[in-house]
Amino acid sequence: MPTIDQLRPKHPEIRADFTIDQHWERYGAAEHGVWRTLYERQAKVLPGRATSEFLDGLKKLKLVAEHIPDFERLSDELEAVTGWRVVAVPSLVPDDIFFDHLANRRFPAGQFIRRLDQLDYLEEPDVFHDVFGHVPMLAHPVFADYMVAYGKGGQRALREFGKLKNLARLYWYTVEFGLIEKPEGLRIYGSGIVSSRTESIYAVESPSPNRIGFGLERVMRTDYRIDDFQESYFVIPSFEELFEQTYRDFAPLYDRLSRGPNYKPGDVLPSDRVLTRGDHSYVGGSHAVG
Repeated sequence: MPTIDQLRPKHPEIRADFTIDQHWERYGAAEHGVWRTLYERQAKVLPGRATSEFLDGLKKLKLVAEHIPDFERLSDELEAVTGWRVVAVPSLVPDDIFFDHLANRRFPAGQFIRRLDQLDYLEEPDVFHDVFGHVPMLAHPVFADYMVAYGKGGQRALREFGKLKNLARLYWYTVEFGLIEKPEGLRIYGSGIVSSRTESIYAVESPSPNRIGFGLERVMRTDYRIDDFQESYFVIPSFEELFEQTYRDFAPLYDRLSRGPNYKPGDVLPSDRVLTRGDHSYVGGSHAVG
């Protein structure tokens, strides 16, 4: 992860919290065109697959296909709903900076957008993954509060417990790759899925992955894949239940996590509530960040 000094030649205005100016006026037609291509692809696959809360967030925030959002305008819309703002960053930021942003209702979003030859694979989150994938859910009050609690929990984990690996698993299996159980069926809310055409279909329709009822300790003991589609997804019953399970003192949980097993991504336990047990027969390509 680059330091501020390494980033400063390209971003001389970079601040101590790693934020930069978005410079929306510098995006050219080609960059807006990539956004439009990505947006229109997702608009075709998400109805019937993404949760209604995500789709409602797109409408509330007036995210459209025609252009990359201006963070100032987007933040004004978002702040009026849940108090959050979107801040531009040039790359991934250090853990302490990331947690501080979340704890203070600021979502750090990559300012750059991928090239046309990177539509289906990108190593580092860009503006499409971060804004299209993450920001609509921040317009949902309960999920927005969950993200604040996660940021504050991360600050404490850094300060007192040294359990970032376990906490990162929680973020991965909820914020990035979470599914929710609705009366009409399983739906997507995780940003890594909703911003990826192939995983949007795979996550809810493929027979390959396990789909397991969410349990906090179970998730925090489970490793994850960063190089391919997920072998397991964890399914929450509601955003209220997710918040209720995680809005607690993690100290006793961290004590338990220091002992006992960790699980592989494809493990299914006798105690799991299995909605779909995968056959793991699918051989995918490299995982795309959105």
